[in-house]
Amino acid sequence: MSNTIEMFGITIHKFSMNGAIDVLQEWLQFGDNDCKYVVTPNVDHVVLLEKNPAFKQAYDHAAMVVADGRPVVLASRILGKALPETVPGSDLVPNIFERFQQQQLPLRIYLLGAMPGVGEVAAANIKATWPMVEVVGILSPDFGFEKDPAYCDRICQSVAEAKADLLVIGLGAPKQEIWVEKHAHKLPVKVALCVGATIDFLAGNKPRAPMWMRKTGLEWLHRMCSEPKRLVKRYAVDAIIFPRLFIREWMKK
Repeated sequence: MSNTIEMFGITIHKFSMNGAIDVLQEWLQFGDNDCKYVVTPNVDHVVLLEKNPAFKQAYDHAAMVVADGRPVVLASRILGKALPETVPGSDLVPNIFERFQQQQLPLRIYLLGAMPGVGEVAAANIKATWPMVEVVGILSPDFGFEKDPAYCDRICQSVAEAKADLLVIGLGAPKQEIWVEKHAHKLPVKVALCVGATIDFLAGNKPRAPMWMRKTGLEWLHRMCSEPKRLVKRYAVDAIIFPRLFIREWMKK
């Protein structure tokens, strides 16, 4: 049985959380520094992929694609392509840390993203919770940095000098995916994770939804209420377009 499905024009891996971590642990322990990067599609990603060729290219070149959004998993089940569960980036990162901590394996990570000062707080929390995980680099890039090739080269050089195994990228979609696809050949890390607000969550800068909301697929509502100016319009657009894309997939079936 194939470990992938095709849906919404992208290939998605049929990994559970533990299955994804098993693969990532193997890459991190035994892989080369060839920057295998991971993307996590949710409803907003599916909508953006329709109109952003660079974003689609980043998805096509990703080493692992695991479903972040509950609606994406539900759609897969209705279409007869059932994904086992959601694998949100905000849960994937701490679960990787926990795996390495439990097995007493060292892990060197670089935090790229979030506002100035947030990465330092996240690093302190990581050190207190997972002593085997060493934060070897922190960078909050300037706004619009992705348009400056020299600045991007300096970021890649900083990551290279830190000798990190894992690059945690929290720049938001589609910027983080497009950026890592473009610069992966200059990033000598084993794995890069495109995980949005995860650095903020690790710092406690943004509160996670209560567990019951995460388990029932309502984390989007918690996030929208926490950041209404940024997210209400986005979710409203997604709520209109995503059902159309689902119907298109259904008609293909």
